[in-house]
Amino acid sequence: MKLSLVFATAISSFFVSATTGFGFSGQADALSFSGISSATWGEPTPGSINTNPIYTGVGSNTFNWGDSNVCPPSPNTPSGCTITGPNKLTFNGSSFSTEINSAFKIGDLTYFNGTVFEGTSVEFVPLNLNVSFSPPTGISEVFDFKLYLVNTLNEATDPEKNTDFVFIDTNLSNRSFTFEGNKYTIELTGFNPDASQISIKALEGATTTTAIYAKIKTIPEPATVAGLFLLGIYLISRKKFGDVDETEGQR
Repeated sequence: MKLSLVFATAISSFFVSATTGFGFSGQADALSFSGISSATWGEPTPGSINTNPIYTGVGSNTFNWGDSNVCPPSPNTPSGCTITGPNKLTFNGSSFSTEINSAFKIGDLTYFNGTVFEGTSVEFVPLNLNVSFSPPTGISEVFDFKLYLVNTLNEATDPEKNTDFVFIDTNLSNRSFTFEGNKYTIELTGFNPDASQISIKALEGATTTTAIYAKIKTIPEPATVAGLFLLGIYLISRKKFGDVDETEGQR
C-alpha cells in the first residue's frame, strides 16, 4: 500500500506542474485579436455523379461550376428560353476584432444558383481562408476549409423543391498560429452567430448573400491534456486510499 501511495503522490506532483502550465495558458482567454481576411478557392472534388465537371476560378475569390448552356423555357423572352449562367460562389473578406471563443464575422459569401447540365457540377470546393492579424499579433496564416455543394435536379414545378444548397465545413482548421507561447486555430461556425446554421440556399436563377462567422480557439498542449487525465487517476487513488485507511482504522 505504501508503494501505491507514493505513486499517487507522484501523480499529484505531476498534475500540479501540468495544470500550472494550463493556468498560464488560460490567461490567453483574455486576449483579443483583430485583422482582415481574404480567401481563394482551391481545386474542387467532382464526386462520383459528376462525370463531366466544368469549373473555373481556382486561385481567385470567385468560383464557377457547371455547364450553363441550357435553355429552359421562359415566357419572358422572345426566344422562349434564357441561359442563366453557371453556379457561382464569391467570398469577400472583411476586417474583424474579436476575443477567444467568440463568434465574429470573417467574410461574406454570395451564392448564385444557375441552371446547368446534369453531371457537370462538383461536390465540394476548398476555401483557403487567409487571415492577416494586426499588431501585436502580426501574423498571416491560411486556414483550410471545405464547402459542400448540393445541386438538385430541376424536375419539380414548385420552385422551393428546385432549391440548391451550400453547406459549410465546421471542423477546426488543420492550420494554426502561435502567439505569446499559446497555439490557436480557427473554426467556421456557420452563417448565424447566435444559432446553428451551417447551410444556405438559393432558388433557381436567384442569388443569396450572407455573412460567414468564425471563432478563434486555443489548442491545448499535450502536457495539459495529460495533466487533466492524471487528475482523474489521482482523485480516484486518493479516494481508494482514503477508504483503505478508514477500514484499517476500524480494525
